[in-house]
Amino acid sequence: MTRRIVAALALALLAGCNPSVQNNATPTPSPNPTSSALSLKISGHGTAKQPVRIVEQTAKSDRVQYDLLATSYVTIGSEGNTRADFKHVHITFHGKDGSMLIADAPQAILDQVSNTIELVGGVHAHNNAGSTLACDTLRYDHRTEMIYGSGHVAITGPGGFHATGNRFESNISLTHTVMQ
Repeated sequence: MTRRIVAALALALLAGCNPSVQNNATPTPSPNPTSSALSLKISGHGTAKQPVRIVEQTAKSDRVQYDLLATSYVTIGSEGNTRADFKHVHITFHGKDGSMLIADAPQAILDQVSNTIELVGGVHAHNNAGSTLACDTLRYDHRTEMIYGSGHVAITGPGGFHATGNRFESNISLTHTVMQ
C-alpha cells in the first residue's frame, strides 16, 4: 500500500506541484535499462489553502488508515525503498473501530522499508472520545495499526484519568494502552 502512495505522490507532485526532481544516481551501463533502480529526490511545497496531502488506505477494504497534511515534503529513494520527510504535520489516524486520533507535530518521517510513520519534535494529539496525548515522538505501524510513543508521555482521559511515563504503546482509540 505504501508503494502506491509513494508512486501516486511522485506522479501527482510531478504533474501538479512543480516539484524539483533530482536524479542523484550515477548512470551505469546496463543491458536492460529498466532493471536498474534510480534514486530520486523529489520535493515540493503546499500552500495554506492547498497543503500537501497523503491518504493511506488498506488494500483489502479501502478503509482510510490515515490522512496526512503538511506544508512541505522531501522524498528520497527508489521504488520500495523511499523515505519521505514532511514538515508542519497534521495527521488523522483512523482506527478499525471507527475511532480517530488527530495529531500535530513539526515533522513526520514516512519510511517505506519499515512501513511506519514517525512524528517527531513534540507531538500533541487528541481523539474523538476526548482523550489527549503528548509525547516527544510518536510512531505509527501500518501493519499493526498501533502507535508507540516515547519521551515525556502524558495521556489524559475525559473522566479525569491522567498518566505519565517515558514510553507507551496503544491502539488508535487509546483504550488498550500500556505505559512504561
